[in-house]
Amino acid sequence: MPRVLTDTAVANFRDRASEAAERLFAEQGPGAVTMRQLASELGVSPMTPYRYFEDKDEILASVRANSFARFVEVLDAARASADGARARGAAAAEAYLAFALQNARAYKLMFDFNQPQAERYPGLAAGPRGQKSMTAYIQDALAEGLTNGDSAQLALTLWAAIHGAVILELAGMAPPGGAREIYRTCAAAMMRAQRPED
Repeated sequence: MPRVLTDTAVANFRDRASEAAERLFAEQGPGAVTMRQLASELGVSPMTPYRYFEDKDEILASVRANSFARFVEVLDAARASADGARARGAAAAEAYLAFALQNARAYKLMFDFNQPQAERYPGLAAGPRGQKSMTAYIQDALAEGLTNGDSAQLALTLWAAIHGAVILELAGMAPPGGAREIYRTCAAAMMRAQRPED
């Protein structure tokens, strides 16, 4: 008779599996990782992961959802820690850069892969929330009259700048610390260009 799994046992195994899967997915790409390989990594029988996850897509969704949730938490905390649009923008950008550079595997899985049938996984709703949190300071800058223009377009442009800077550093095409300098230069130039006329 199979052992009855407690909620704690399920949560613990799912956490262990997600941690191992994050590394394997990042190293090999989700398409190359098998459930058997994950089971071997965890030291369990090949069928054990199926007691906790429906399939590999659910594991990928779990890994990505957990990463997005952590990302949103970090960005929201940074924005809440500062006063004024400039300070909130700087805090949010620094939090973004720190998270991406310190959690490179998770960051790549968040943004480098399209999730098959993403609508099946409610946890992935944290992805759009992350985008909203990440760019909320544009609304602050508009409200304080520091810039003008279309908030969605400005936010997308800044996101492209920070994401591009991160990818360059992670790929070794910018030196350590280069992402911060690239982003600061891009953001400053954009904000100057969009500054309201006196």
